[in-house]
Amino acid sequence: MSDGLSTDAQMITAADATDPAPLFRTTLALDPGHGDVRSARLRASGYGVFEASIDGRPVSEAVLSPGWSSYEWRLRHTDDDVTALVRDGAVLGFAVGNGWARGRLGSRGLKDVYSDRLGVIADLEVEFADGHRQHLVTGEGWESGPSRTLANDLYDGQHIDTRRRPADPWADPDGWQPATTMAFDHALLTPYLGPQVRRHEELSPQRIWTSPSGRTLVDFGQNLAGWIRVRLSGPAGTEITIRHAEVLEHEELGTRPLRSARATDTFVCSGEVEEVEPTFTFHGFRYAEVSGWPGELRPEDLTAVVVHSDLHRLGHFRCSDERVNQLHDNVVWSQKGNFLDLPTDCPQRDERLGWTGDIAAFVPTATFLFDVQGFLLDWMADVEAEASHNDGIVPFVVPDVLKYEAPRPGRDRNSTCLWSDAAVWVPWALWQGYGDLGVLERCYPTMTGHVRHVRGLLSDNGLWDTGFQFADWLDPTAPPDDPFRAKADPGVVATACYYRSVDLLRRTAELLGRTDDAAEFGQLADDLRAAFQRHYVSDGVVASDCPTVYALAICFGLLEPSDETAAGARLAELAAENDHRVATGFAGTPFVCDALTRTGHLDVAYRLLLQTENPSWLYPVTMGATTIWERWDSMLPDGTINPGQMTSFNHYAFGAVADWLHRVVGGLAPLEPGYRRVLVAPRPGGGLTSASTALETPQGRVEVAWEVSGAEVQVEVMLPAGVTAVAERPDGQREELTASTRLSWPA
Repeated sequence: MSDGLSTDAQMITAADATDPAPLFRTTLALDPGHGDVRSARLRASGYGVFEASIDGRPVSEAVLSPGWSSYEWRLRHTDDDVTALVRDGAVLGFAVGNGWARGRLGSRGLKDVYSDRLGVIADLEVEFADGHRQHLVTGEGWESGPSRTLANDLYDGQHIDTRRRPADPWADPDGWQPATTMAFDHALLTPYLGPQVRRHEELSPQRIWTSPSGRTLVDFGQNLAGWIRVRLSGPAGTEITIRHAEVLEHEELGTRPLRSARATDTFVCSGEVEEVEPTFTFHGFRYAEVSGWPGELRPEDLTAVVVHSDLHRLGHFRCSDERVNQLHDNVVWSQKGNFLDLPTDCPQRDERLGWTGDIAAFVPTATFLFDVQGFLLDWMADVEAEASHNDGIVPFVVPDVLKYEAPRPGRDRNSTCLWSDAAVWVPWALWQGYGDLGVLERCYPTMTGHVRHVRGLLSDNGLWDTGFQFADWLDPTAPPDDPFRAKADPGVVATACYYRSVDLLRRTAELLGRTDDAAEFGQLADDLRAAFQRHYVSDGVVASDCPTVYALAICFGLLEPSDETAAGARLAELAAENDHRVATGFAGTPFVCDALTRTGHLDVAYRLLLQTENPSWLYPVTMGATTIWERWDSMLPDGTINPGQMTSFNHYAFGAVADWLHRVVGGLAPLEPGYRRVLVAPRPGGGLTSASTALETPQGRVEVAWEVSGAEVQVEVMLPAGVTAVAERPDGQREELTASTRLSWPA
């Protein structure tokens, strides 16, 4: 069978262009005389999000297809085996909602960004017993009609009137008209490189109660991305509304962080008992406010459905401190909630964009916890598309919807450190995590395009010290209404991050055998390092003298040995002066514990990890958080929401500390890409008495577990066939391991 859609397939749209969620259908007429159907595949795409069915049976478990890609250049198509469903006379149907193509995007009112009409394009390829093939495609003969959905938007929610259509609408004779066709370029179509979005866990209400204002509130016990499946049984015409939010404030639903997103689903009862899901939206929520429910609201009437890309879990971590375990669980849930078709910043407010800086900070953790290679390669294809059409500039968000907004004062639409550096940091992390050199080959043009573009932005002094930078975004010392006011000098942060990108690109060029490029980038790296030391370093003091600049300079190898030692001591001193509270933002947080560990201050790193006073990693845990917060103090100690206009309770960036938990506390790190060779080097501390880390590598499951027993640390290592390890004791002594074993050394 072919891999793509037949060029005979046409993009069809509803006869009524204003229909918020049209249905499309056709009756299958199979070619006679060729025997039974041997195989059948349905390939489909569209503007909007769609669900396909045959005789009312879903063709797959996927939802929100075809997701969000850079539609100007890439529109993904699904590809499903429907052999068991295809028969002559069956009804092939599509339900379509606004999704990202026609719905609201961003906080400034963008709509109809990619299309002002919803549409679907499909090709059902059928192979018969005698080898004959038939393509049944969208075009002439298809019908369109209204669905139960009166309104739908990813930010605002879905309005479903169950009286409008039967639960299975495809045999309903009313309301159908001939569908029309619209212009479409088949060259845009491309297969998914990663997994599709689907339903995962289902959570029941943990508590239902009445708030002080008399509103019915529901707690599902976990902040998540998805929707609520509702069991309707009220009289016909009864209208039920459900508002969603992540937190409570003053014992009521805390909706201010949603900004303009309504996050409200409305259901109108038909008088029959049925379950309904608002699958053309999604919400970030733990709590819900239910209005209009007829009679008593019971736990079995509502089910929270967790929705995200279909990612396979790889990595696990546990230790003797349950607070740290909760922190790690929060990281996992934030990754799930924000890996919904692309790596987003948050799943709840009027944003949900693919911010490049967030994933640049988090990607080593992401590659350990789940198999994200296909997921991130698909997103990197959009990074390549956006950058290649904009002089190599990697934008703030991908897909870049912000380019359709009016420019914001002071924000040049040019490369910016950490955010644009995702072009290099993400492929490198995928290579380290999974060992597929083809990833670097595939991403190499985007990596080099970014580095060469930024080279043209450097000042005459060799530094990246001009232009707009987010830099150490959300430094906790910055005011709530001005997150740009970090302590770290933007030029120091930008030059350090750019140096890391250039150095990683040099290594990439060497791996790929591109000797001329390796020499070019090696010289650029040397020049940057020399300029950084000349302008920003004096006797181990790094300009702006704050934790982030020391963390970056140490971890990126920008300092001479004597300066690195002094910088590590100063970093430890700054931590003590701040009572071991966190003092880093997006740029510094992924590296601060490693910088302390590398320079001999493991005890200080543990004190940072285990601090519970605000700001710290465990402060949200003490406040009942079940995901990672955008701000260190998204909720203040008195239970009020941070007054800044931008705060969410499900942002994974500060969860980047989990990478240090896996490698240093747990003691499992790759010595070779793809974990063909691993480093076993747990570093107990902070009063922890045990920890265990496990990872499903391409070669099999690797496990490291340690426990303090009296005056010794007992370490158990499990290695699959084909994986070797180096065990490193805290005193630096090493030994080779070729099989599972038990070790012990002084505590």
